[in-house]
Amino acid sequence: MARASALTLVLTAGLLASGCAVGPNFKRPAPPQTTTYSPKPMPDTTASAPAVAAGDPERFVMGRDIPFAWWKAFHSPKLDALVDKALASNPSLPAAIAALKQAHEQTAAQRGYFYPTIGADFQPTRQQLAGNAGGNAPGIQGNGFDITTNQTPNGPPFNMPIVYNFYTAQVGLSYTIDVFGQNRRQVESLKAQEQAMRFQMEATYITLTTNVVSAAIQEASLESEIKATKAYITEAQEGLDILKAQYANGYVMRLDLANQEAALAQAKALLPPLQKQLEQTHDLIRALVGGLPSDDVDMTFDMDDLTLPKDLPVSLPVNLINQRPDVRAAEEQLHSANAQVGVAIANRLPQFTVSAAYGGVASEVSQLFAPGGPFWNLIGDASATVFDGGTLQHRQRAAEQGLVQARAQYKQTLITAFQNVADTLHAIQSDADGLAAAAEAETAAKVALDVTDRQYQLGYCNYLALLQARQTYEQAEIVRIAAQTNRFGDAATLFQALGGGWWNRTTGQS
Repeated sequence: MARASALTLVLTAGLLASGCAVGPNFKRPAPPQTTTYSPKPMPDTTASAPAVAAGDPERFVMGRDIPFAWWKAFHSPKLDALVDKALASNPSLPAAIAALKQAHEQTAAQRGYFYPTIGADFQPTRQQLAGNAGGNAPGIQGNGFDITTNQTPNGPPFNMPIVYNFYTAQVGLSYTIDVFGQNRRQVESLKAQEQAMRFQMEATYITLTTNVVSAAIQEASLESEIKATKAYITEAQEGLDILKAQYANGYVMRLDLANQEAALAQAKALLPPLQKQLEQTHDLIRALVGGLPSDDVDMTFDMDDLTLPKDLPVSLPVNLINQRPDVRAAEEQLHSANAQVGVAIANRLPQFTVSAAYGGVASEVSQLFAPGGPFWNLIGDASATVFDGGTLQHRQRAAEQGLVQARAQYKQTLITAFQNVADTLHAIQSDADGLAAAAEAETAAKVALDVTDRQYQLGYCNYLALLQARQTYEQAEIVRIAAQTNRFGDAATLFQALGGGWWNRTTGQS
Protein backbone atom coordinates (compact mmCIF):
# COMPACT_ATOMS: atom_id res chain seq x y z
CA MET A 1 0.00 0.00 0.00
CA ALA A 2 2.86 2.34 0.85
CA ARG A 3 4.55 1.52 -2.45
CA ALA A 4 1.42 2.41 -4.43
CA SER A 5 1.03 5.66 -2.52
CA ALA A 6 4.62 6.62 -3.19
CA LEU A 7 4.26 5.91 -6.91
CA THR A 8 1.01 7.87 -7.06
CA LEU A 9 2.66 10.81 -5.31
CA VAL A 10 5.57 10.82 -7.76
CA LEU A 11 3.31 10.68 -10.82
CA THR A 12 1.03 13.40 -9.46
CA ALA A 13 4.01 15.65 -8.84
CA GLY A 14 5.20 14.96 -12.36
CA LEU A 15 1.85 15.87 -13.89
CA LEU A 16 1.73 19.11 -11.90
CA ALA A 17 5.28 19.98 -12.87
CA SER A 18 4.51 19.36 -16.53
CA GLY A 19 2.15 22.33 -16.52
CA CYS A 20 5.12 24.64 -17.09
CA ALA A 21 6.56 25.12 -20.58
CA VAL A 22 9.67 27.11 -21.39
CA GLY A 23 10.00 29.18 -24.54
CA PRO A 24 7.86 31.94 -26.05
CA ASN A 25 4.08 31.60 -26.07
CA PHE A 26 2.55 32.05 -29.51
CA LYS A 27 0.49 35.12 -30.33
CA ARG A 28 -1.34 35.52 -33.63
CA PRO A 29 0.09 38.28 -35.80
CA ALA A 30 -1.97 41.44 -35.71
CA PRO A 31 -4.09 42.02 -38.85
CA PRO A 32 -2.90 44.76 -41.21
CA GLN A 33 -4.32 48.18 -40.46
CA THR A 34 -5.97 48.82 -43.81
CA THR A 35 -9.54 48.96 -45.05
CA THR A 36 -8.98 48.99 -48.82
CA TYR A 37 -6.96 47.26 -51.52
CA SER A 38 -5.88 50.46 -53.26
CA PRO A 39 -4.46 53.83 -52.17
CA LYS A 40 -7.25 55.50 -54.14
CA PRO A 41 -10.96 54.72 -53.91
CA MET A 42 -12.03 52.15 -56.48
CA PRO A 43 -15.31 52.36 -58.44
CA ASP A 44 -18.23 50.38 -57.10
CA THR A 45 -19.19 49.13 -60.56
CA THR A 46 -17.45 48.27 -63.80
CA ALA A 47 -17.98 49.56 -67.30
CA SER A 48 -20.65 47.92 -69.44
CA ALA A 49 -20.88 46.78 -73.02
CA PRO A 50 -24.59 46.78 -73.95
CA ALA A 51 -25.96 44.07 -76.22
CA VAL A 52 -22.84 41.91 -75.79
CA ALA A 53 -22.68 38.68 -73.80
CA ALA A 54 -20.74 39.19 -70.55
CA GLY A 55 -21.10 42.93 -71.14
CA ASP A 56 -23.29 43.75 -68.14
CA PRO A 57 -21.71 45.92 -65.44
CA GLU A 58 -20.48 44.12 -62.35
CA ARG A 59 -21.08 45.52 -58.87
CA PHE A 60 -18.62 45.08 -56.02
CA VAL A 61 -20.31 44.17 -52.72
CA MET A 62 -17.92 44.89 -49.85
CA GLY A 63 -18.10 42.42 -46.99
CA ARG A 64 -20.36 39.85 -48.68
CA ASP A 65 -19.69 36.25 -47.70
CA ILE A 66 -18.50 33.72 -50.28
CA PRO A 67 -20.29 30.38 -50.69
CA PHE A 68 -18.24 27.22 -51.07
CA ALA A 69 -19.98 26.44 -54.39
CA TRP A 70 -19.08 29.86 -55.79
CA TRP A 71 -18.98 28.51 -59.36
CA LYS A 72 -22.79 28.34 -59.32
CA ALA A 73 -22.72 32.12 -59.77
CA PHE A 74 -22.07 31.41 -63.48
CA HIS A 75 -25.52 29.74 -63.72
CA SER A 76 -24.28 26.84 -65.83
CA PRO A 77 -25.64 23.37 -65.02
CA LYS A 78 -22.97 21.87 -67.27
CA LEU A 79 -20.25 23.64 -65.29
CA ASP A 80 -21.81 22.52 -62.00
CA ALA A 81 -21.80 18.90 -63.19
CA LEU A 82 -18.17 19.12 -64.31
CA VAL A 83 -17.04 20.54 -60.96
CA ASP A 84 -18.98 17.85 -59.09
CA LYS A 85 -17.29 15.18 -61.18
CA ALA A 86 -13.86 16.64 -60.44
CA LEU A 87 -14.58 16.81 -56.71
CA ALA A 88 -15.63 13.18 -56.75
CA SER A 89 -12.81 11.75 -58.90
CA ASN A 90 -9.71 13.95 -58.83
CA PRO A 91 -6.97 12.10 -56.87
CA SER A 92 -5.46 15.28 -55.41
CA LEU A 93 -8.30 15.52 -52.85
CA PRO A 94 -7.88 12.03 -51.31
CA ALA A 95 -4.14 12.69 -51.16
CA ALA A 96 -4.67 15.96 -49.31
CA ILE A 97 -7.17 14.36 -46.93
CA ALA A 98 -4.78 11.49 -46.22
CA ALA A 99 -1.96 13.95 -45.53
CA LEU A 100 -4.17 15.72 -42.99
CA LYS A 101 -5.10 12.44 -41.28
CA GLN A 102 -1.44 11.45 -41.20
CA ALA A 103 -0.55 14.73 -39.50
CA HIS A 104 -3.38 14.18 -37.00
CA GLU A 105 -2.08 10.72 -36.10
CA GLN A 106 1.44 12.09 -35.61
CA THR A 107 0.06 14.67 -33.19
CA ALA A 108 -1.90 11.99 -31.33
CA ALA A 109 1.20 9.80 -31.15
CA GLN A 110 3.21 12.60 -29.57
CA ARG A 111 0.47 13.19 -26.98
CA GLY A 112 1.07 9.62 -25.79
CA TYR A 113 4.29 10.79 -24.12
CA PHE A 114 2.20 12.67 -21.56
CA TYR A 115 1.35 9.28 -20.02
CA PRO A 116 3.48 6.56 -18.45
CA THR A 117 4.64 3.68 -20.58
CA ILE A 118 3.56 0.38 -19.05
CA GLY A 119 4.90 -2.94 -20.22
CA ALA A 120 4.41 -6.53 -19.16
CA ASP A 121 7.01 -9.29 -19.39
CA PHE A 122 6.75 -13.02 -18.79
CA GLN A 123 9.87 -15.14 -19.14
CA PRO A 124 9.59 -18.92 -18.75
CA THR A 125 12.92 -20.81 -18.50
CA ARG A 126 13.65 -24.54 -18.63
CA GLN A 127 17.24 -25.38 -17.81
CA GLN A 128 19.44 -28.41 -17.29
CA LEU A 129 22.37 -28.38 -14.86
CA ALA A 130 25.22 -30.90 -15.00
CA GLY A 131 24.72 -33.53 -12.29
CA ASN A 132 28.40 -33.69 -11.23
CA ALA A 133 28.46 -29.92 -10.61
CA GLY A 134 26.03 -30.06 -7.74
CA GLY A 135 22.48 -28.83 -7.73
CA ASN A 136 21.67 -25.32 -6.70
CA ALA A 137 18.63 -24.73 -8.83
CA PRO A 138 15.63 -23.04 -7.25
CA GLY A 139 13.09 -25.51 -6.01
CA ILE A 140 15.39 -28.57 -6.13
CA GLN A 141 16.03 -28.69 -2.39
CA GLY A 142 12.36 -29.11 -1.78
CA ASN A 143 12.48 -32.47 -3.61
CA GLY A 144 14.80 -34.06 -1.03
CA PHE A 145 18.10 -33.23 -2.67
CA ASP A 146 20.94 -32.40 -0.26
CA ILE A 147 23.39 -29.98 -1.89
CA THR A 148 26.00 -30.59 0.89
CA THR A 149 26.37 -34.32 0.14
CA ASN A 150 25.17 -34.27 -3.46
CA GLN A 151 22.82 -37.11 -2.55
CA THR A 152 19.15 -37.88 -2.28
CA PRO A 153 17.97 -39.36 1.04
CA ASN A 154 17.32 -42.85 -0.33
CA GLY A 155 19.93 -43.27 -3.01
CA PRO A 156 23.55 -43.06 -4.09
CA PRO A 157 25.27 -39.77 -5.00
CA PHE A 158 23.14 -37.81 -7.37
CA ASN A 159 25.25 -37.42 -10.49
CA MET A 160 22.42 -37.31 -12.95
CA PRO A 161 21.70 -34.00 -14.82
CA ILE A 162 19.23 -31.76 -13.08
CA VAL A 163 16.36 -30.25 -15.13
CA TYR A 164 14.14 -27.54 -13.66
CA ASN A 165 11.68 -24.78 -14.65
CA PHE A 166 11.98 -21.12 -13.63
CA TYR A 167 9.46 -18.35 -14.27
CA THR A 168 9.76 -14.59 -14.07
CA ALA A 169 6.80 -12.24 -14.52
CA GLN A 170 6.77 -8.49 -14.07
CA VAL A 171 4.97 -5.28 -14.95
CA GLY A 172 7.20 -2.25 -15.62
CA LEU A 173 6.38 1.44 -15.72
CA SER A 174 8.43 4.32 -17.09
CA TYR A 175 7.46 7.96 -17.04
CA THR A 176 9.40 11.02 -18.15
CA ILE A 177 8.14 14.06 -16.27
CA ASP A 178 7.62 16.99 -18.63
CA VAL A 179 8.97 19.48 -16.11
CA PHE A 180 10.00 22.15 -18.60
CA GLY A 181 7.32 21.47 -21.21
CA GLN A 182 9.46 19.83 -23.88
CA ASN A 183 6.66 17.46 -24.85
CA ARG A 184 4.01 20.17 -24.53
CA ARG A 185 5.89 22.33 -27.01
CA GLN A 186 6.44 19.36 -29.34
CA VAL A 187 2.72 18.57 -29.34
CA GLU A 188 1.98 22.24 -29.89
CA SER A 189 4.34 22.26 -32.88
CA LEU A 190 2.81 19.12 -34.38
CA LYS A 191 -0.71 20.41 -33.82
CA ALA A 192 0.20 23.59 -35.69
CA GLN A 193 1.61 21.51 -38.55
CA GLU A 194 -1.61 19.50 -38.57
CA GLN A 195 -3.58 22.73 -38.90
CA ALA A 196 -1.26 23.84 -41.71
CA MET A 197 -2.07 20.58 -43.52
CA ARG A 198 -5.75 21.28 -43.02
CA PHE A 199 -5.45 24.64 -44.76
CA GLN A 200 -3.38 23.06 -47.52
CA MET A 201 -6.23 20.60 -48.01
CA GLU A 202 -8.68 23.49 -48.28
CA ALA A 203 -6.35 25.14 -50.79
CA THR A 204 -6.49 21.92 -52.83
CA TYR A 205 -10.28 22.21 -53.04
CA ILE A 206 -10.03 25.83 -54.16
CA THR A 207 -7.30 25.17 -56.69
CA LEU A 208 -9.17 22.22 -58.20
CA THR A 209 -12.49 24.02 -58.57
CA THR A 210 -10.84 27.14 -59.97
CA ASN A 211 -8.88 25.08 -62.50
CA VAL A 212 -12.07 23.33 -63.63
CA VAL A 213 -13.92 26.62 -64.07
CA SER A 214 -10.96 28.20 -65.87
CA ALA A 215 -10.65 25.20 -68.19
CA ALA A 216 -14.35 25.37 -69.06
CA ILE A 217 -14.07 29.10 -69.79
CA GLN A 218 -10.97 28.47 -71.88
CA GLU A 219 -12.71 25.75 -73.87
CA ALA A 220 -15.70 27.98 -74.57
CA SER A 221 -13.42 30.80 -75.66
CA LEU A 222 -11.32 28.60 -77.94
CA GLU A 223 -14.39 27.10 -79.59
CA SER A 224 -15.67 30.59 -80.40
CA GLU A 225 -12.26 31.83 -81.55
CA ILE A 226 -11.77 28.82 -83.81
CA LYS A 227 -15.20 29.35 -85.35
CA ALA A 228 -14.46 33.03 -86.01
CA THR A 229 -10.95 32.24 -87.31
CA LYS A 230 -12.29 29.66 -89.76
CA ALA A 231 -14.78 32.22 -91.07
CA TYR A 232 -11.94 34.71 -91.37
CA ILE A 233 -9.89 32.17 -93.37
CA THR A 234 -12.86 31.46 -95.63
CA GLU A 235 -13.25 35.17 -96.34
CA ALA A 236 -9.53 35.51 -97.07
CA GLN A 237 -9.62 32.50 -99.40
CA GLU A 238 -12.57 33.92 -101.33
CA GLY A 239 -10.74 37.22 -101.65
CA LEU A 240 -7.66 35.45 -102.99
CA ASP A 241 -9.73 33.51 -105.53
CA ILE A 242 -11.24 36.76 -106.82
CA LEU A 243 -7.83 38.41 -107.08
CA LYS A 244 -6.44 35.45 -108.93
CA ALA A 245 -9.20 35.75 -111.54
CA GLN A 246 -8.67 39.50 -111.82
CA TYR A 247 -4.93 39.06 -112.11
CA ALA A 248 -5.39 36.50 -114.88
CA ASN A 249 -7.46 39.06 -116.78
CA GLY A 250 -5.00 41.86 -116.11
CA TYR A 251 -7.22 43.89 -113.76
CA VAL A 252 -4.84 43.83 -110.74
CA MET A 253 -1.11 43.78 -110.26
CA ARG A 254 0.93 40.87 -108.92
CA LEU A 255 1.60 42.90 -105.78
CA ASP A 256 -2.10 42.95 -104.96
CA LEU A 257 -2.26 39.19 -105.37
CA ALA A 258 0.83 38.69 -103.20
CA ASN A 259 -0.61 40.85 -100.43
CA GLN A 260 -3.79 38.79 -100.35
CA GLU A 261 -1.77 35.56 -100.38
CA ALA A 262 0.15 36.84 -97.38
CA ALA A 263 -3.11 37.78 -95.62
CA LEU A 264 -4.50 34.29 -96.19
CA ALA A 265 -1.32 32.65 -94.97
CA GLN A 266 -1.39 34.79 -91.83
CA ALA A 267 -5.04 33.87 -91.25
CA LYS A 268 -4.28 30.16 -91.63
CA ALA A 269 -1.35 30.50 -89.20
CA LEU A 270 -3.78 31.59 -86.49
CA LEU A 271 -5.72 28.32 -86.56
CA PRO A 272 -3.18 25.60 -85.53
CA PRO A 273 -2.22 27.26 -82.21
CA LEU A 274 -5.89 27.62 -81.32
CA GLN A 275 -6.58 23.98 -82.19
CA LYS A 276 -3.56 22.89 -80.16
CA GLN A 277 -4.77 24.89 -77.17
CA LEU A 278 -8.24 23.41 -77.51
CA GLU A 279 -6.97 19.82 -77.53
CA GLN A 280 -4.70 20.53 -74.59
CA THR A 281 -7.65 22.07 -72.75
CA HIS A 282 -9.63 18.90 -73.43
CA ASP A 283 -6.73 16.88 -71.97
CA LEU A 284 -6.67 19.18 -68.95
CA ILE A 285 -10.40 18.73 -68.33
CA ARG A 286 -10.03 14.95 -68.55
CA ALA A 287 -7.19 15.06 -66.02
CA LEU A 288 -9.11 17.36 -63.66
CA VAL A 289 -12.01 14.91 -63.50
CA GLY A 290 -9.60 12.07 -62.77
CA GLY A 291 -9.44 10.58 -66.25
CA LEU A 292 -6.77 9.71 -68.79
CA PRO A 293 -6.26 11.46 -72.14
CA SER A 294 -7.93 8.48 -73.83
CA ASP A 295 -11.11 8.93 -71.77
CA ASP A 296 -14.03 10.80 -73.27
CA VAL A 297 -15.67 13.60 -71.31
CA ASP A 298 -19.05 14.15 -72.92
CA MET A 299 -19.25 17.80 -72.01
CA THR A 300 -18.33 20.81 -74.15
CA PHE A 301 -18.78 24.52 -73.47
CA ASP A 302 -19.42 27.64 -75.44
CA MET A 303 -19.83 31.24 -74.34
CA ASP A 304 -23.63 30.94 -74.27
CA ASP A 305 -23.34 28.31 -71.49
CA LEU A 306 -21.96 30.88 -69.04
CA THR A 307 -23.46 33.92 -67.35
CA LEU A 308 -21.23 36.61 -65.91
CA PRO A 309 -21.92 37.19 -62.19
CA LYS A 310 -23.36 40.67 -61.69
CA ASP A 311 -22.59 40.97 -57.96
CA LEU A 312 -19.02 40.24 -56.91
CA PRO A 313 -18.15 39.82 -53.23
CA VAL A 314 -15.14 41.73 -51.89
CA SER A 315 -13.98 40.62 -48.46
CA LEU A 316 -12.88 43.22 -45.96
CA PRO A 317 -9.08 43.24 -45.58
CA VAL A 318 -9.38 42.38 -41.90
CA ASN A 319 -11.26 39.19 -42.88
CA LEU A 320 -8.97 38.21 -45.74
CA ILE A 321 -6.27 36.89 -43.41
CA ASN A 322 -8.79 34.39 -42.00
CA GLN A 323 -10.12 33.37 -45.42
CA ARG A 324 -6.95 32.74 -47.39
CA PRO A 325 -5.74 29.15 -46.81
CA ASP A 326 -2.18 30.07 -47.73
CA VAL A 327 -2.10 32.82 -45.10
CA ARG A 328 -3.62 30.53 -42.47
CA ALA A 329 -1.12 27.78 -43.34
CA ALA A 330 1.77 30.27 -43.07
CA GLU A 331 0.44 31.36 -39.68
CA GLU A 332 0.40 27.75 -38.46
CA GLN A 333 3.93 27.24 -39.74
CA LEU A 334 4.89 30.31 -37.71
CA HIS A 335 3.16 28.77 -34.69
CA SER A 336 5.06 25.52 -35.19
CA ALA A 337 8.39 27.33 -35.47
CA ASN A 338 7.59 29.28 -32.30
CA ALA A 339 6.95 26.04 -30.39
CA GLN A 340 10.19 24.52 -31.67
CA VAL A 341 12.12 27.24 -29.86
CA GLY A 342 10.58 25.99 -26.62
CA VAL A 343 11.49 22.40 -27.53
CA ALA A 344 15.11 23.43 -28.12
CA ILE A 345 15.30 25.30 -24.81
CA ALA A 346 13.76 22.40 -22.86
CA ASN A 347 16.25 19.95 -24.39
CA ARG A 348 19.07 21.92 -22.71
CA LEU A 349 17.51 21.54 -19.26
CA PRO A 350 17.58 18.51 -16.91
CA GLN A 351 15.35 15.56 -17.70
CA PHE A 352 13.50 13.67 -14.95
CA THR A 353 12.36 10.07 -15.27
CA VAL A 354 10.56 7.71 -12.90
CA SER A 355 10.54 3.94 -13.43
CA ALA A 356 9.01 1.16 -11.40
CA ALA A 357 8.54 -2.58 -11.63
CA TYR A 358 6.57 -5.24 -9.77
CA GLY A 359 6.74 -8.96 -10.40
CA GLY A 360 7.52 -12.41 -9.10
CA VAL A 361 9.85 -15.39 -9.61
CA ALA A 362 9.21 -19.08 -8.91
CA SER A 363 9.75 -22.54 -10.24
CA GLU A 364 6.01 -22.91 -10.72
CA VAL A 365 3.64 -20.40 -12.26
CA SER A 366 1.20 -20.78 -9.39
CA GLN A 367 3.92 -19.70 -6.91
CA LEU A 368 4.93 -16.46 -8.75
CA PHE A 369 3.17 -14.19 -6.29
CA ALA A 370 3.17 -16.51 -3.27
CA PRO A 371 5.15 -15.37 -0.20
CA GLY A 372 8.81 -15.00 -1.08
CA GLY A 373 8.21 -14.73 -4.82
CA PRO A 374 7.23 -11.08 -5.47
CA PHE A 375 9.73 -8.28 -6.00
CA TRP A 376 9.41 -4.55 -6.76
CA ASN A 377 11.48 -1.45 -7.36
CA LEU A 378 10.96 2.28 -7.71
CA ILE A 379 13.71 4.34 -9.38
CA GLY A 380 14.00 8.08 -9.93
CA ASP A 381 16.46 9.51 -12.43
CA ALA A 382 17.62 13.05 -13.13
CA SER A 383 19.99 13.67 -16.02
CA ALA A 384 21.48 16.73 -17.65
CA THR A 385 23.92 17.31 -20.47
CA VAL A 386 27.16 18.73 -19.07
CA PHE A 387 29.10 19.03 -22.32
CA ASP A 388 28.08 18.33 -25.92
CA GLY A 389 30.35 20.59 -27.92
CA GLY A 390 27.65 23.24 -28.20
CA THR A 391 25.20 20.99 -30.07
CA LEU A 392 22.10 21.84 -28.04
CA GLN A 393 22.97 25.53 -27.95
CA HIS A 394 23.32 25.69 -31.72
CA ARG A 395 20.07 23.77 -32.16
CA GLN A 396 18.34 26.41 -30.05
CA ARG A 397 19.87 29.16 -32.18
CA ALA A 398 18.77 27.30 -35.31
CA ALA A 399 15.21 27.10 -33.95
CA GLU A 400 15.27 30.82 -33.20
CA GLN A 401 16.36 31.58 -36.76
CA GLY A 402 13.66 29.23 -38.03
CA LEU A 403 11.19 31.41 -36.15
CA VAL A 404 12.60 34.53 -37.80
CA GLN A 405 12.29 32.83 -41.20
CA ALA A 406 8.70 31.71 -40.56
CA ARG A 407 7.74 35.22 -39.44
CA ALA A 408 9.16 36.71 -42.66
CA GLN A 409 7.49 34.03 -44.80
CA TYR A 410 4.16 34.75 -43.13
CA LYS A 411 4.53 38.44 -43.89
CA GLN A 412 5.43 37.72 -47.52
CA THR A 413 2.46 35.37 -47.89
CA LEU A 414 0.18 38.05 -46.46
CA ILE A 415 1.53 40.68 -48.86
CA THR A 416 1.09 38.32 -51.81
CA ALA A 417 -2.50 37.58 -50.77
CA PHE A 418 -3.41 41.27 -50.69
CA GLN A 419 -1.59 41.78 -53.98
CA ASN A 420 -3.63 38.94 -55.59
CA VAL A 421 -6.89 40.59 -54.58
CA ALA A 422 -5.77 44.05 -55.67
CA ASP A 423 -4.49 42.74 -59.02
CA THR A 424 -7.76 40.94 -59.66
CA LEU A 425 -9.87 43.98 -58.78
CA HIS A 426 -7.81 46.12 -61.17
CA ALA A 427 -8.07 43.42 -63.83
CA ILE A 428 -11.86 43.30 -63.49
CA GLN A 429 -12.08 47.06 -64.01
CA SER A 430 -9.61 47.11 -66.91
CA ASP A 431 -11.03 44.08 -68.68
CA ALA A 432 -14.53 45.53 -68.41
CA ASP A 433 -13.20 48.63 -70.15
CA GLY A 434 -11.47 46.37 -72.65
CA LEU A 435 -14.67 44.51 -73.49
CA ALA A 436 -16.53 47.81 -73.90
CA ALA A 437 -13.85 49.00 -76.34
CA ALA A 438 -13.79 45.65 -78.18
CA ALA A 439 -17.58 45.65 -78.44
CA GLU A 440 -17.49 49.20 -79.77
CA ALA A 441 -14.88 48.24 -82.36
CA GLU A 442 -16.93 45.20 -83.37
CA THR A 443 -20.03 47.34 -83.73
CA ALA A 444 -18.15 49.81 -85.91
CA ALA A 445 -16.77 46.99 -88.03
CA LYS A 446 -20.28 45.58 -88.40
CA VAL A 447 -21.60 48.97 -89.52
CA ALA A 448 -18.76 49.23 -92.04
CA LEU A 449 -19.54 45.73 -93.27
CA ASP A 450 -23.25 46.51 -93.68
CA VAL A 451 -22.49 49.76 -95.55
CA THR A 452 -20.00 47.99 -97.81
CA ASP A 453 -22.49 45.21 -98.47
CA ARG A 454 -25.15 47.75 -99.54
CA GLN A 455 -22.62 49.52 -101.75
CA TYR A 456 -21.71 46.21 -103.33
CA GLN A 457 -25.37 45.40 -103.95
CA LEU A 458 -25.74 48.80 -105.68
CA GLY A 459 -22.56 48.36 -107.67
CA TYR A 460 -20.56 51.12 -105.98
CA CYS A 461 -17.72 48.78 -104.85
CA ASN A 462 -16.32 45.48 -105.92
CA TYR A 463 -16.56 42.16 -104.14
CA LEU A 464 -12.98 42.39 -102.88
CA ALA A 465 -13.87 45.46 -100.83
CA LEU A 466 -16.77 43.53 -99.33
CA LEU A 467 -14.46 40.65 -98.41
CA GLN A 468 -12.00 43.02 -96.76
CA ALA A 469 -14.84 44.50 -94.69
CA ARG A 470 -15.86 41.00 -93.64
CA GLN A 471 -12.29 40.16 -92.63
CA THR A 472 -12.10 43.30 -90.53
CA TYR A 473 -15.33 42.33 -88.81
CA GLU A 474 -14.12 38.77 -88.16
CA GLN A 475 -10.94 40.13 -86.59
CA ALA A 476 -12.97 42.45 -84.36
CA GLU A 477 -15.13 39.50 -83.32
CA ILE A 478 -12.06 37.50 -82.26
CA VAL A 479 -10.83 40.41 -80.14
CA ARG A 480 -14.26 40.69 -78.53
CA ILE A 481 -14.30 36.97 -77.68
CA ALA A 482 -10.92 37.28 -75.98
CA ALA A 483 -12.21 40.26 -73.97
CA GLN A 484 -15.27 38.26 -72.88
CA THR A 485 -13.02 35.40 -71.79
CA ASN A 486 -10.99 37.78 -69.66
CA ARG A 487 -14.10 38.94 -67.81
CA PHE A 488 -15.24 35.41 -67.02
CA GLY A 489 -11.73 34.46 -65.94
CA ASP A 490 -11.41 37.53 -63.73
CA ALA A 491 -14.58 36.62 -61.85
CA ALA A 492 -13.27 33.11 -61.15
CA THR A 493 -9.90 34.49 -60.09
CA LEU A 494 -11.55 36.88 -57.63
CA PHE A 495 -13.41 34.05 -55.90
CA GLN A 496 -10.13 32.18 -55.60
CA ALA A 497 -8.19 35.24 -54.39
CA LEU A 498 -10.74 35.80 -51.62
CA GLY A 499 -10.35 32.26 -50.29
CA GLY A 500 -12.98 30.34 -52.26
CA GLY A 501 -15.49 30.04 -49.40
CA TRP A 502 -13.85 26.95 -47.85
CA TRP A 503 -15.22 27.93 -44.43
CA ASN A 504 -18.73 27.34 -45.77
CA ARG A 505 -17.99 23.82 -46.99
CA THR A 506 -20.24 21.28 -45.33
CA THR A 507 -19.52 17.61 -44.71
CA GLY A 508 -21.65 16.56 -47.67
CA GLN A 509 -19.75 18.80 -50.08
CA SER A 510 -16.97 16.38 -50.95
